[in-house]
Amino acid sequence: MIDISQLNYSSADFWQQLTHLLAWEGVSDAAVTETVRNILADVKKRGDAAVVEYSCRFDRLNVSTMAELEIPLNRAQAALNNIPVVQRQALEQAAERVRRYHEHQKQDSWQYTEADGTVLGQQVTPLDRAGLYVPGGKAAYPSSVLMNALPAKVAGVKELIMVVPTPDGEVNELVLAAAAIAGVDRIFAVGGAQAVAALAYGTETIPQVDKIVGPGNIFVATAKGMVFGTVGIDMIAGPSEILVICDGKTDPDWIAMDLFSQAEHDEDAQSILVSPDADFLRRVSESIEKLLPTMERQEIITTSLNSRGALIQVADLDEAIEVANFIAAEHLELSVDDPAEMAKKIRHAGAIFMGRYTPEALGDYCAGPNHVLPTSRTARFSSPLGVYDFQKRSSLIQVSAEGAQPLGKIASVLARGESLTAHARSAEYRLKS
Repeated sequence: MIDISQLNYSSADFWQQLTHLLAWEGVSDAAVTETVRNILADVKKRGDAAVVEYSCRFDRLNVSTMAELEIPLNRAQAALNNIPVVQRQALEQAAERVRRYHEHQKQDSWQYTEADGTVLGQQVTPLDRAGLYVPGGKAAYPSSVLMNALPAKVAGVKELIMVVPTPDGEVNELVLAAAAIAGVDRIFAVGGAQAVAALAYGTETIPQVDKIVGPGNIFVATAKGMVFGTVGIDMIAGPSEILVICDGKTDPDWIAMDLFSQAEHDEDAQSILVSPDADFLRRVSESIEKLLPTMERQEIITTSLNSRGALIQVADLDEAIEVANFIAAEHLELSVDDPAEMAKKIRHAGAIFMGRYTPEALGDYCAGPNHVLPTSRTARFSSPLGVYDFQKRSSLIQVSAEGAQPLGKIASVLARGESLTAHARSAEYRLKS
């Protein structure tokens, strides 16, 4: 039975209730932390041997060398050739849309010359090598392969290493097919914290990468947090979220299913509807009860909605916008008459889905923008994964002899003010008098 929270903006303790609803503790417990720390240290020390040992233990594999854990690229191509035509076409069409969108994000180097001949600018270069973690086994997400690999390729990353666990030797054909389409360079049947360690530190077989991207379980997320600094990471993602703002004019069945689309991910996922129309909230609640028995993941959806879901009544759409900016949701649907105008007032959201015909699900697969998005209110300060995550920027500074005169004097004054004499004298040496 659904017992979803009902909140009202007019309540005296509304913000307290909302804050409590949004709270999610994603920190690993002591046992997970200790396990991951030991695995990282072991892989760093023993390399391939440790990776093979953990893969056999955790994924129940029977292998003795890393060579047995590398999946040849022709195996991925064979998967692409052998999957049903309709699936191949869907993957290829989605990939093309994702690639085309991300090409618009690519940044170029730039520079300008000042009147005295001093040249300043920025040189943009891609990462040399990136690592892509892909969940494996039954939890297979070929869409995540496309969303993580294609921006890296558009950025110009020279080598993309994919790791994917294959518990009990179970290989997902769609994941391999997606890897072939995205142009992944090497694939290893390795998962868990040991895969993150191998990518971060490098082994005799798996090369060290510059950045690790891609979703994983609590062990993977914990490992990514621990290796940050040795390598870059995309983000530590929390449970999936959707916030829908609706004026009451959209079919309530549509909105109920949009809420389900995130709730079915897992029990911690969060689905929230905000509307100024009390009767519409009631009708959506009725749609939830009606449609829930038809869902394959009924139990997961029920737990998610009962524990973290909410129907929020506001006085008007301005209050709805205020609520949305506080929540800073991963996915925000604006199911209203003028979504473009409303979007201008949204300051915090991972992705904004505008209009009644733009369900979040399209963004997960084929709209084009990336589906790797900030969660747990981190959209207040972070952005979707993109080409820019695989590019670095180096400042360019070439000071002319003439330009060194005023700049040297400024630097000298400031350096001596900080008691850094060598800094000052280094600048002063370039002065003509």
